[in-house]
Amino acid sequence: MTTPLRKSLYVGFASVSIIGTAAACAPTTQAPSTQTPATQNGGQASTGSPSSSGSAGKGNSTYKDGTYSADGTYTSPNGQETVGVELKLAGDKVEAVNITVHPSNPNTKKFQGEFASGIASQIVGKDIDELNVSKVAGSSLTSGGFNDAVEQIKSQAK
Repeated sequence: MTTPLRKSLYVGFASVSIIGTAAACAPTTQAPSTQTPATQNGGQASTGSPSSSGSAGKGNSTYKDGTYSADGTYTSPNGQETVGVELKLAGDKVEAVNITVHPSNPNTKKFQGEFASGIASQIVGKDIDELNVSKVAGSSLTSGGFNDAVEQIKSQAK
C-alpha cells in the first residue's frame, strides 16, 4: 500500500517543480511606466539613430566612418538580379541608407521599389554587424542582394 502514496508524492513534487519553473519563467506584470520616451532617455527622444555627439562607440569601432556602396546579387524567378546599396556608417552604426534599383523586368522593379521604401526603418541606427534582413515591405528576395552588398561594404569599411 505504500506504492500509491509514493507515486502521489513524486507526482506532487514534480508538479511543484513544474509550477515553480513555470512561475519563474512567466513574464512579470508591472504597472505601465508613466514616462514618455523623451523623459526615459534623459530628456532626449529615442529615435533609433546614433547620437549626434559621435563619441559613443567610436573608440572601439570595427569599421571606418564614411559612406560605402556595393551592388548585391541574388536569384529571382527571372534569373540573376542586382540591387545597389549605399550605407553611411558612423561608430559602426548605419546613419543612412540609399537603395538603387536595377530592375530587369516589371516584377523586379516592383519588389526592389517596395524594398527601397521600407529598408531605412529597419536598419538606420543599428550596428552593421547586426544587420540580417529577411523581408522588407513584402519583398523577400531583394533582401538576399542587400545582405550580399552589406558583406561587401563591411570589407570596404574595415
